[in-house]
This record gives sequence, structure tokens and C-alpha cells, in this order.
Amino acid sequence: MGTGIVDASVLTVSDAATLPTEVVLARLATTSVGLSSAEAAARWARVGPNAVRTHHARVLAVLVRQVRSPLLVLLLVAAAVSFFVGERANALIIGVIVMFGVGLGFANEYRAERAAEDLHSQLRHRAVVCRDGRWTSCEVTALVPGDVVRLELGSVVPGDVRILSSVALECDEAVLTGESQPVAKGPAPVPAGATLGELASCALMGTLVRTGSAAAVVVATGARTQFGRIALGLGERHEETQFQVGLRRFSGLLARVAGVLTGSIFVINLVLARPLIDALLFSLAIAVGITPQLLPAVVTTSLATGSRQLARRKVLVKRLVCIEDLGDIEVLLTDKTGTLT
Repeated sequence: MGTGIVDASVLTVSDAATLPTEVVLARLATTSVGLSSAEAAARWARVGPNAVRTHHARVLAVLVRQVRSPLLVLLLVAAAVSFFVGERANALIIGVIVMFGVGLGFANEYRAERAAEDLHSQLRHRAVVCRDGRWTSCEVTALVPGDVVRLELGSVVPGDVRILSSVALECDEAVLTGESQPVAKGPAPVPAGATLGELASCALMGTLVRTGSAAAVVVATGARTQFGRIALGLGERHEETQFQVGLRRFSGLLARVAGVLTGSIFVINLVLARPLIDALLFSLAIAVGITPQLLPAVVTTSLATGSRQLARRKVLVKRLVCIEDLGDIEVLLTDKTGTLT
């Protein structure tokens, strides 16, 4: 049934596509009848679940997103200045406003994160796998390299697999290649250097079986699949929305204006022979006065209102800053595979 396991990075799906099936099975330390349950469990403990990522609502991550706003930083600086120049009431008011904005944004985004976590936990996919010499059904997340699975009409390919045998198998690979026509698959090796769309001897995770059936051995799972690499790459960093870019530029403008006014007024007061402390306090008061203390609270409240309106229409928005860009959409264009253009 296969003993031991090779490093998951030793055999890639591109390499497996060029090798005969018996060589692939040997490299994966398995056989055409798959693994034993004990061996599969040992491999699972080493390579982890067959999932690109797990979704958890993390309090700290949501909170950090709320306080990264340049406008909030500007307000906190204004509050600190007010406190040290003796304007304790102004500092307290600014602090309360900042806490209100951050708290409101946190409450809405954390609620959305929890809803997404609940939806994610309800999704269950199963695969037909050969364990202990007999076909059985198991969770897709339990699959490991070396498992032999059965692909049937309408099933989603549960990992990057090498075809062992097939009957009129065709797979829809639009999710990876954008090609709307199904691709014929079979066990015959392909020439070295074949591109992703030319791996006719392999089926890739996330693609759909359009016709036929096959038996295949799992070569890669989770983040090591082609689909997983793309998904992880997209999730590494969130690009700034146009709304965030606008807020950042506005905050920068306010900071520059405050700096110029403060410096100019301070110099003028010194030229007019005003007391140094009075000149400094007056300059700082001007800087605090031009800071829009209520703007973060107003912005967060408006975005939260939009989020609730979308929720009533069964639309879940995980990040409040996306609301503005969503509201700007008048026409959404997609191609025939559903890819956003």
C-alpha cells in the first residue's frame, strides 16, 4: 500500500505529467490501489490538510486594519499635542471620537469576518479515494500525495493529480487557464516543457470533470497545487482601494497644510516679538483646529450603513473600505467563463 513518503516538493505536477504512470507511483511511494489508512494518516500529519487556507476571524488583524488609517494617525498626533499644551478637554474629545470610529469599524468588519467563517465552515467537499484496497468516500481535506482517487462526471478535481486510466475524460480548466472549451485528458505522458494548459496527462485542483471518468494519483495538495499557489499569491497583500488612496492623499494634504501654517505662524509671532511659549501654543492650536476630528467617525458610519444595506440584499462585505468602490460600479463586465475583465 506504500510505505514512507517523499518530500512533497520532489515531484511536481509538471514533472509527473512527463513521466510514465509506474514511475510516478514509485516516486510517490504508492501503488495503483492507493495507500493504507495508517499510511495516509502519517502523511497527513506531515503535509497537513488539503486546503489552500483556513478562514478564521482574528480580532487583532481586524483591529490593526482599523488603526492603519493615516487620518487616524493625524488625529492621534493632534490629541497628543492638545494634551501636552494643556488642552485636556480637546484631547479627550478627539480620543473619544477616534475610539468611536475604530470601534464602529471593528464591530462591522469583525461581524462580517465571523459570518464568512461560518459560511466557510459549512462548505464540505468529498472525494472518492482508494484506501486499504477499497473505494470509499472521504473529506477532500483528508487527501494526501499518493492517494488514488476516482474522478467522475461533474466532480471537482480535489488536487493536482496524474491520470492513471481514463474513459473519455475531459476537464473544464477555465478557472486556471481561462479556456472555455473542455480539455481531453489521458494517461499518456506529455513532452517535457509543456505549459500548464498542455498537461493532458494531469488534472489540476479546482477544475471540473465535464465528461468521462478516470482513476488518478494525487501528486500535490493544498498550497502546493497550481490553484493553491495562485490563491495564496492573491491573498498575500490587499491592494489599496481608490477610496483608501483618496483618504491617504487627503491626510497627507492636511498634514502638509498644518505643518506650513504652524511653522509660518510661529515664525511670524517670533518676528513680532511675541513670547516664545505663546507663539508655540498658538501655532499648535491652529494645527489642531484644522484637523477634521469628526471625519473618521462620519466616514466609518457611512460605510457601515452601506454594509448593512448590502447585507439585507444577501451581499457580504468583509472590508468596509470596499463599500465605496462597490458603490461606484454601474456596469460589471465578464467574459463567457465569468472572469472579471
